[in-house]
Amino acid sequence: MDQTDAGLLALRILLAALLFGHAMQKSAGWFGGGGRSKTAPVFESWGFRPGHVMVTAAAASELVGAALIVTGLAFPLGCAIVIGTMIVAASPNAKNGLWAQQGGCEVPVFYGALAAGLSITGPGQASLDHALDLYTYQWWMPVAAIVVGVAASVPPIVRSRQLLRSSTRSR
Repeated sequence: MDQTDAGLLALRILLAALLFGHAMQKSAGWFGGGGRSKTAPVFESWGFRPGHVMVTAAAASELVGAALIVTGLAFPLGCAIVIGTMIVAASPNAKNGLWAQQGGCEVPVFYGALAAGLSITGPGQASLDHALDLYTYQWWMPVAAIVVGVAASVPPIVRSRQLLRSSTRSR
C-alpha cells in the first residue's frame, strides 16, 4: 500500500466513523444524541414524516453507506447513498447558511462532499472491491454516484416540503 492508498483508507475510516456516530446519535442516543424518541419530533418539524420511520431510514442509510465506504465494497454505491442522505440532511438547515454555529448545514455538506470526492478517487488498493477484483475505475462511475445521490435526495425533500406546506395551510 502506497501513501495515496493509505490516505484514501484514512479518509474512508474517518468518514465512516463520523457517519456511524451521526447515525447512532439519532437512532440510539449515543454520543450525546437524542435517540429516536427525541429525534423523531425534530424530523416531523422538518416535514420528514412519520418521524420515527424517517429517523430509522436516515440512520440505516448512514450505516449502510458507512459500511460500504469503510470496507471499500460496492464503493460507488456507498458514496451515492451518503451523498443523497447528506443532501437530505442538509436541506432543513440550508436556509440558515453553511456554518453550523449559525444553524447551518456545514456537517452534512462536508460529509456529502467528502463522499463525492472519494467517489472520484475510488477506494484505493486497500478495499474489498480491489481485493475481490470487483472495481475497475471507469470515468462514469463517480459521475453516476454523484448523479444517483443527488437524484435520490429529491423525492424526500420534495415530500417534506409538501407536507410542511399542507400542515401550514391547515392551521
